[in-house]
Amino acid sequence: QVQLVESGGGLVQAGDSLRLSCAASGRTFSSYAMGWFRQPPGKERESVAVINRSGGSTYYADSVKGRFIISRDNTKNTVYLQMSSLKPEDTAIYYCAAQQAAPYYRPIRANDYDYWGQGTQVTVSS
Repeated sequence: QVQLVESGGGLVQAGDSLRLSCAASGRTFSSYAMGWFRQPPGKERESVAVINRSGGSTYYADSVKGRFIISRDNTKNTVYLQMSSLKPEDTAIYYCAAQQAAPYYRPIRANDYDYWGQGTQVTVSS
């Protein structure tokens, strides 16, 4: 099992940047694919970015391509989401998720993940 704790959310203005972190417990972090998901107010949870075990393969939702970067540091058991050029439509609760996976696999659907953090609120004002 793995426990996930997100941090770094907050209230920012449009155009600002923000970095989210997700710290994972346990000694097998490098065996998990990691993902960032978000749930805007009144909407369903959606995929934002995913990264495979080594960090060599990533996926981004079209809505964040070119603005967000997902990365991981397996020595620190942490995955990051660097968000730039934030827009009001990026406002959501952001969740970190983990799933044990084959080396090159990076699942992109929320249903593919077994472990979730509690979420961190990101609010972007116009």
